[in-house]
Amino acid sequence: MTTNRENGSLYTTIDNKVATVEFGHPAGNSFVTELLNRLADEINKLSENKDISVIILRSEGKRAFCGGASFEELTAIGNMEEGKTFFSGFAHVINAMRTCNKVIVGRVQGKTVGGGVGLAAACDYVFASVDASIRLSELTIGIAPLVIAPAVQRKIGTAGLSELSLAPTEWQNAYWAKEKGLFAKVFDSIKEMDKEIDFFTQQLSNYNPEALYKWKKTLWENTEHWDKLLSERAAISGSLVLSEFTVNALSKYKK
Repeated sequence: MTTNRENGSLYTTIDNKVATVEFGHPAGNSFVTELLNRLADEINKLSENKDISVIILRSEGKRAFCGGASFEELTAIGNMEEGKTFFSGFAHVINAMRTCNKVIVGRVQGKTVGGGVGLAAACDYVFASVDASIRLSELTIGIAPLVIAPAVQRKIGTAGLSELSLAPTEWQNAYWAKEKGLFAKVFDSIKEMDKEIDFFTQQLSNYNPEALYKWKKTLWENTEHWDKLLSERAAISGSLVLSEFTVNALSKYKK
């Protein structure tokens, strides 16, 4: 387990072939770069763990699932290299989830913004509560959800991605996300959701590990180029964040 208030928390528990990875941050479970890197490393580590078959990805608390990337770090970017590094954080996590040898089940208990939507999209199966509204707000500050777009588009299609991203001030509810394919199941309460997640993951963990591995690789076919693609997208985002529009937009938020 690693935790401190500034860099957030990350810890893993393993029970009956199911690993539960929980992240947290006091700023709405948002991600600083260090926490994203630790999460990517943890997923890569669990990928090679022969004692588990399934990973549950969740965040702490009962409110927001993920507030996206750290706004404080975003406003501190001063050059292209810093920008690319910042936007590469979610790229590393998405690629770790994509190449992971284990099925990843997402638990989305509340609102999710920006990069958090990308995390949900990179899960193989997602349970959500009725409070799990989603939004891609990037255009409001002059950038775009370029890094997470491939993962989101893979789940909800180009039409869904367009609807979500081009209305950056609007929240879409959990049932919209289920209809589009981002969420597999939506529950009226967190208690009900957790009960179903426990049943589902225990059942999944008892299947042939080799079959699960082979099937996951099949589900992620034609994404082998994402290492390069997401890196390129991070560089573009790094340049956008330095634009006059974004600098002015961020200055208003800071005030």
